[in-house]
Amino acid sequence: MTLSKLSTSTVSALRATCAGLLVAALAACSGAPKLKPEELPANPATLGVSQAWSVKMPAVSFPLRAAVSGDRVTVAASDGTVVAIDARQGRELWRTQVGAPLSAGVGSDGQLAAVVTRNNELVAIEAGKVIWKERLPAETFTPPLVAGRRVFVQTADRTTAAFDGQSGRRLWQQSRAGADSLVLRKPGVLLPFGDTLVTGIGARLVGMNPANGNSRWEVPVASPRGTNDVERLVDLTGTVSRVGDSICARAYYAAVGCVDAQRGTLAWTQPAVGSEGVSGDDTLVYGVESNGTVQAWRRADGQRAWTMERLRLRNLTAPLAVGRTLVIGEDTGTVHFLSRQDGAVLNRLVPDGSAVAAAPTVAADTVVIVTRNGGVFGYRPD
Repeated sequence: MTLSKLSTSTVSALRATCAGLLVAALAACSGAPKLKPEELPANPATLGVSQAWSVKMPAVSFPLRAAVSGDRVTVAASDGTVVAIDARQGRELWRTQVGAPLSAGVGSDGQLAAVVTRNNELVAIEAGKVIWKERLPAETFTPPLVAGRRVFVQTADRTTAAFDGQSGRRLWQQSRAGADSLVLRKPGVLLPFGDTLVTGIGARLVGMNPANGNSRWEVPVASPRGTNDVERLVDLTGTVSRVGDSICARAYYAAVGCVDAQRGTLAWTQPAVGSEGVSGDDTLVYGVESNGTVQAWRRADGQRAWTMERLRLRNLTAPLAVGRTLVIGEDTGTVHFLSRQDGAVLNRLVPDGSAVAAAPTVAADTVVIVTRNGGVFGYRPD
């Protein structure tokens, strides 16, 4: 069968798979021996952190993003288990099984939750019951967005679509012509901003009309470079930081930048070599580089505020800015609590010994950590 005869979903799947394989192959063929990180010094434990609760679910091996709405956090396991938790007490509100392994999730507005299966089905859940399923045209790695009684999705072929939250009826679909031939098998950007749907399409942050998908503005955070498709991969990826009109995002292995979403203009962009998303507050934007360096940029102008290299060569999650701390997970299972002021180590802990599976999040003043073994832990820093 020739490529031209393949279905849209198959082509998209091949493109996404090729991207992951090619990037991995380039890293493997670099020829340089893998350096080991230095041993961690004694834990200073200058910040008190107490475990408030824990919940167990099956293992997590897909790119999970926990969904927070008020005091509720919704998480999912690779086998299709979805769990809603009251983050104040760690009490399960409901638990369900969607019947297939997952490729993306979770999206939730506190009432309706949505995930995507490896069979390319968008699944909506209400009060612990599956209320509808809809087939998507391609693989999806970005968690659905549930907002305004609608469910928004972006597939790997950069098609954005909206569905009615109660019936699952497709409301509109917008495809981007001339998109790059390869895409990343990583979660992208999809969030609400007032009456605008903000999504990442390639290296651009795009503001769309949620009623019909028409573009209102487009801002490049980075420019594709290189001579082949792999080198030109600069998709926006991972968590973003929104404070007021400012939305800051990472372009894969290219840059970190901030956009004025009210005006649809670029505030600044700075070169940055990393693949995980960013976090921030009204003063700083925080991210981790591919070599384990933790970096802070000034939100106003993008100038470097501080750099912390004590976690160099470690595989880290995107950071979470909460209170006076920056919380970062690691594939060794360690969770690091750093000072937001200068990156100084304040404390660290190991929830269950397995790798941290998702960027830390916060609900009800509780830091929520999810591990590969399916542990969901709630911690409260002093």
